[in-house]
Amino acid sequence: MAKVTIINGTPTPGSRLTAIIALAEELLVKEGFEVKHVNVGELPPDDLIHTKFESEHIVKANGLVAEADAIIVASPVYKASYTGVLKTFLDLIPERGLTGKVILPMFMGGTIAHLLAIDYALKPVLSVLGARHILAGVYAADANVSRTEQGGFTISDELVDRLRDNIKELATETRRRIKYSAS
Repeated sequence: MAKVTIINGTPTPGSRLTAIIALAEELLVKEGFEVKHVNVGELPPDDLIHTKFESEHIVKANGLVAEADAIIVASPVYKASYTGVLKTFLDLIPERGLTGKVILPMFMGGTIAHLLAIDYALKPVLSVLGARHILAGVYAADANVSRTEQGGFTISDELVDRLRDNIKELATETRRRIKYSAS
């Protein structure tokens, strides 16, 4: 079974981004993928800030990245870039740690004006880590996800369609790379 690790770069539990991540996981499971999570905001801050590569939490998180065939990197956009806590984790991924993996960025920001944060802020860092097959990505504006009175979320049909298309692309490309590497 193909494996996907979702790196959740939000420092805020229960953010609207978690609704998009949950939908992505649901779609991936329907595609037959095993899904694991690295919730960067739950890693020990001291391990992140002091780059403790040997920390059991960091070693475990990096193990999930290493064993994955594909990676989703999800983050809210703060000040035209991904979160600082995500950057501290990316700094702890071993050199070339994303080699051979299909990558799908998923960002959420206040307006569509920050759409290019994926291309200009995240993709260069992923490339340095060895990623060569980075998909275009999914960008959601805050207006695409609303909170319900019951504490849940409603995701716009347009975003659901885009996410479904991107997950299908991720699944297709991941299966192709697995098949190619097996032959």
